[in-house]
Amino acid sequence: MTDPHAAEVRRLRSEEQLSVREIRARTGLGRNRVYELLRGVPPPERTRRPNAKDDLRAEAVALRSTGHSVPEIARRLRVSKSTAHLWVRHVPLDREAEEEVERRRAHSKAMTDPGLLSLFLRFLETCGVDRSVPTYRVSIHETADPDAAAEWWAGELGLPTHRFQRASLKKHNPSTLRRNTGEGYRGCLVINVPRSRELYWRIEGMIAELFRSAAEHTIVD
Repeated sequence: MTDPHAAEVRRLRSEEQLSVREIRARTGLGRNRVYELLRGVPPPERTRRPNAKDDLRAEAVALRSTGHSVPEIARRLRVSKSTAHLWVRHVPLDREAEEEVERRRAHSKAMTDPGLLSLFLRFLETCGVDRSVPTYRVSIHETADPDAAAEWWAGELGLPTHRFQRASLKKHNPSTLRRNTGEGYRGCLVINVPRSRELYWRIEGMIAELFRSAAEHTIVD
């Protein structure tokens, strides 16, 4: 048997957009009864409580769609990685976005990899430039410890500490997504070889000789 109040309660909700409290005042029905009669009828927009995380969730989806990883999104929005994953797990990265993420990771690693700098220093030594000749300068974010970073670079690469100049501090920009943070962040090391014009000529000559040798080898083959 149809409840005689059902049609009126649902009309008050759908047409007049009344809240449960307002419907109860109009009909005299109890709270549970009104909820039962309204089953399947969405509440009016004005009665919805705003969710403080709705904006963050929307921003997370936007970041994901532009190629940001889950850890990056979590750091930027200051939420846990599990929360960020739940928000964006339905947003797959396209091939171009994935390639961009990998490119940025590789670039970041290359800019801070002591192995590459060690190779460069050995190359300088083969050119007659000892490690005591260049000057060294740490470029690092202002929230980090530049002195500790300089000591780490000196110890890692066997560099004389007295050749280190004052660090270059990067100003904090809240809109920038930083990827190198935490205890392992030691900035970048800038190596400057003084009076390097002669060195440049020698390197240029070496490269020219390599090209000449490669060309001759190709012709012979």
